[in-house]
Amino acid sequence: MRVSAIVLAAGKGLRFKSRVSKPLAKINARPLIIYSLAVLSRQAGVKEIIVVANRNNLNGISAAVKKYKIPRVSAIIQGGLRRQDSVANGLRHIAKDTDLVLIHDAVRPFIDGKLVARLFKQALRYGAAIAGVAVNSTIKKAGRRNLLVERTVCREGLWEIQTPQVFRRDLILAAYRRFGREDATDDAGLVEKLGAKVKIVKGSYRNIKITAPEDLAVAAAIAAAG
Repeated sequence: MRVSAIVLAAGKGLRFKSRVSKPLAKINARPLIIYSLAVLSRQAGVKEIIVVANRNNLNGISAAVKKYKIPRVSAIIQGGLRRQDSVANGLRHIAKDTDLVLIHDAVRPFIDGKLVARLFKQALRYGAAIAGVAVNSTIKKAGRRNLLVERTVCREGLWEIQTPQVFRRDLILAAYRRFGREDATDDAGLVEKLGAKVKIVKGSYRNIKITAPEDLAVAAAIAAAG
């Protein structure tokens, strides 16, 4: 099994409100992006890691990869205007003998090897496997403008989807060829349009997404706890 990993770090991070690019923000003195890169670089089966950056953080990410001696990073490239444009750029760089493609958001630093291994196993079986956690909060549907509650949504069967997401190479390439120009919030959404099965693998509530500056305090606590 040969896996190509695409790590996305090209977002503008407008809600982060910092002069420092979000993937380079420090969590306990270590750049955020290095956490997930370190895990992926140690994972059996991962033969290459392609980091998709933007023009403002590309040099900084390159320097961090060199400083922390992250192996298997085969390319650090520039992304596109939208998330799926950045993924498409990454897909153009994967090896031709790749079996599985892993796509991960750099702003989720706390993945672990066991989760990645489970995703590989299920992706080989189903063609697509994504990390997710069951929705625990009460969910309400409200009007877009007046914010008046229309109904309470049953949360049974609802999952909050995370990354990594893993796909058979031919499946994700077909999804991007057909639907890559359409807007999507995740890569599995494009695969679903093909009519393919997508398997959810239980992730972790620790696998948080760093969105706002206050998230760094939570991340620091998670990192300190190991």
